[in-house]
Amino acid sequence: MPTLVIKSVPTKLHARLKRIAASHRRSLTQETMHLLEKALLAEEAAPLTATRAGPSYWATRPLQPAFASALASGAFADAQDSTAAISAERDAR
Repeated sequence: MPTLVIKSVPTKLHARLKRIAASHRRSLTQETMHLLEKALLAEEAAPLTATRAGPSYWATRPLQPAFASALASGAFADAQDSTAAISAERDAR
């Protein structure tokens, strides 16, 4: 069976987990597994698409003036991937 190690658990979180485990008469490991399983089941049951009506915030957010003017002037028209542009610039050095 695989092992999962969780490092640097905040003291308050560890104390809460320990207290809840004791109230459920489980070990710390058993309680952690129970909560993890419960969270994963809830995640899997959640719908994959957003239920929000209309466009998202990111689609309608205001642009910074400098970016908006660069976009309007066609600065990003070539649609070159930034990683390719950075690699080409480094190779030219």
